[in-house]
Amino acid sequence: MAKLGAITDGIDREFEHALEVMREFGLTHAELQFVWDKEVGDHTDAEVARIADLLGRYEMRVSCISRHIFGGLDVFRAEVGGAAYAAQTVKLERCIDLALAVGAPLVRAMSFRKEMILFGGGGAEQWNVSRGAWDKLKTLLEPAARLAEDRGVTLVVETGNNAMITSAWLGRKLIDELGAKSLKILWDPANSLYCAERPFPDAYDLLRGGYLGHLHVKDAVVAIPRSRVDQVAIGKGHMAPYLADIAAALKRDGYDGAISLESVYRPQAGGFEDGFRASITQFKRLFGPARRLLE
Repeated sequence: MAKLGAITDGIDREFEHALEVMREFGLTHAELQFVWDKEVGDHTDAEVARIADLLGRYEMRVSCISRHIFGGLDVFRAEVGGAAYAAQTVKLERCIDLALAVGAPLVRAMSFRKEMILFGGGGAEQWNVSRGAWDKLKTLLEPAARLAEDRGVTLVVETGNNAMITSAWLGRKLIDELGAKSLKILWDPANSLYCAERPFPDAYDLLRGGYLGHLHVKDAVVAIPRSRVDQVAIGKGHMAPYLADIAAALKRDGYDGAISLESVYRPQAGGFEDGFRASITQFKRLFGPARRLLE
């Protein structure tokens, strides 16, 4: 059975309040991204101890430590051992330290900055493909996956809007070619709408068989020709036709990892907590125990 939770700063960066709201709705797994005024990996030892204490007081488990590691870096400029890469590796180490301190099995990484066309033929390999970008990405991510494995956690690479891994197809290809046991995909199907990947059955089927490590759920209206995304309440956007099928397939396949409500929807007259409250009932109805579907 999947474990339901939320990215806490999607409710509030005031950590205790976010935990209170999670408990109000019976969520049990907190995903940590920004806590108070800091991104995970930047907290002092005393702040980590306070985080652990609050998690214990609210009886919360941690699903994932989700810093934007490697996010936005140019694959062609980054080098293993270079200054920018080394700085991100230090943050990865700190996130792993936090994961071990709070019992989180997963640490997130992003996949550098998007190069639009990675593969092609018939002349495209000369004129359109960002030649060498894919192989360079593998070179850059392999040490991070090895570090995670050595420290006893799993590295999850998110399907991101502005990242090299935008789709389940690319995520599976990355894992297959790296052959890293400690690397899985943090699937955000709403993000992958922006690369025109159909969430179900196409993307879901690609992630079956051990590729899926974690799941973000949100909804959005996507207009690729206008370079526009509008976040909406769950069930109100372009994810709506797929969510019930994804939820049913996860239950059928016995997925027992975590699913985080990613509350990035903000109503026009409210805040992010209001967006969370606009989505939480539908989130639980879809992804909670089967009996909830009858309520």
